[in-house]
Amino acid sequence: MDRRARWLLAAALVAAMALSACGAAVNSALPLERAAVAETTTTSSTTTTTLPPPSTTSPPSSSTTPRPRPAVTAAPRRVQAKPAVRLPLTGGLAAYAGFGTWVDVFDWTNQWTNGNPTVGPADADRMASLGVQTLYIQAARVDGPNGVAEPDRLNAIIQRAHADGIRVVVWYLPTLTDVNADLSRLLAIARLGVEGVAVDIESRDVSDPNDRSARLVDLSNRLRAALSGRTIGAIVFPPTGMEVVNPSYWPGFPWAGIAPDYDVWLPMAYWTGRDPSSGWHDGYKYVVDNVERTRNDLHNPAAPVHPIGGIGDKATTAEVADMVRAVAATASIGGSLYDYRTTTPDMWSAMRPLRR
Repeated sequence: MDRRARWLLAAALVAAMALSACGAAVNSALPLERAAVAETTTTSSTTTTTLPPPSTTSPPSSSTTPRPRPAVTAAPRRVQAKPAVRLPLTGGLAAYAGFGTWVDVFDWTNQWTNGNPTVGPADADRMASLGVQTLYIQAARVDGPNGVAEPDRLNAIIQRAHADGIRVVVWYLPTLTDVNADLSRLLAIARLGVEGVAVDIESRDVSDPNDRSARLVDLSNRLRAALSGRTIGAIVFPPTGMEVVNPSYWPGFPWAGIAPDYDVWLPMAYWTGRDPSSGWHDGYKYVVDNVERTRNDLHNPAAPVHPIGGIGDKATTAEVADMVRAVAATASIGGSLYDYRTTTPDMWSAMRPLRR
């Protein structure tokens, strides 16, 4: 099959995946970035495709009060895993589809590893051999430079990933203590030659939840306005965690206020952070519940969701296989495990069906 035929086949598969998501209805986590605030438990997730375009809805009013959560009217439809097909390098929603892996600054930089990074450009070759389709890599941090962290080293990793046919999504965790500084870093990493940019939404450095929500809405609205036409991902603290496990984590989370600003949602469905007695230490149940709640809270049963499981060295291979089943059962557009360094060889094999 020639290159054009392969690309057309890949685009058709992604389109089919998106359509199946539209037919679907729509656990808590350790933080995405290891240095971020930990959760406390208080009670017992160039080729044009036919995927949906980025939202162009105007920013909402200043109110951050979320609308009531509607009841789930239908169970998620189970879908068959797609055959392994390499998507061509492309942006848009396809950048977040399929099999992903995560790397943070505590692995790839010199600054945050005391000059001993454990991840470098050569790891992109290994990722490709394992079947990874998208690398999610932290590209800035609040206690780093006001811009991209170690751009020479980062660009070397990005270029190697691209040479191996791996898409790259860069991400940053805003603290919201200085929205202008957060926006500056996000715009800086968005200018890198990558397929996507995502915002890690979990920090509680701003203690008042109403003020925190207002700042998040402001940052998200301004980021969307500045990146018109770009596909932006929201890496959200798991709604099961915020609504069931620990309602005090972020009461009144502004789903309605940020819904128009993001195109794909990546809930941190880390069942490994849940106590087994809670019933949520379950790779299938916790991922499914977080995907359903994300879509319900957005009032959008067809919202593109890519759940993140984790943490790799706290999980079992059976639990990871359950996560993969949950991704298919919810017609999520892809899935991944946090993170690359802590994923074991047998887990990589268990996640191969995530490829799209």
